[in-house]
Amino acid sequence: MEKLKLAVIYYSATGTNHQMAKWATEAAKKLGDHEVKMLRVEETAPSEAIAQNEEWKKHLESTKDVPTASVDDLDWADAYIFSVPTRYGNLPNQFKSLIDSTGQLWFNGKLVNKVVSGMTSAQNPHGGQETTLLSLYKTMFHWGAIVVPPSYTDQSIFDAGGNPYGVSVSKGQLNEKVQKAVEHQVKRTLEVATWVKKGKS
Repeated sequence: MEKLKLAVIYYSATGTNHQMAKWATEAAKKLGDHEVKMLRVEETAPSEAIAQNEEWKKHLESTKDVPTASVDDLDWADAYIFSVPTRYGNLPNQFKSLIDSTGQLWFNGKLVNKVVSGMTSAQNPHGGQETTLLSLYKTMFHWGAIVVPPSYTDQSIFDAGGNPYGVSVSKGQLNEKVQKAVEHQVKRTLEVATWVKKGKS
């Protein structure tokens, strides 16, 4: 069987989802001989808005060398780990711009049976994390993708806050418990993606 191809795709304004994506990438590389890409979603916010937030501005500058995700990367991968913050309980526009550019892939059936799992963050503990992940997964159902949430399949999910839809944090909550939950979510996603890929071959 060919190597499993995983794309870890994130959008991050101030660094939280970038860190979770890094943990996910590191975990995937440790879990087997997979091809793994860590990619950031292109920043589309006006420069004037970014300039008003020093943390946002610094993070964008520090991650400018991370390759940006494209529809070609979505076509390439067998599985995706998405990590994006919530915006009013929904997906950020930057991420939606990438998703909205996948029409040709969808039309040609190129997104069917892709294996997907999502992570998210918000400013506060009840800031829309669950609805953000459900918004992501609704799109995946249209794609024909296979959604793999962590569910309650490991103690680490309870320890990190207990969100069965995907690891989610509030700002400043990144810690060892969250890292372990991310690692479990990646492991589960890769296991299912491997089963799917074996079934295709």
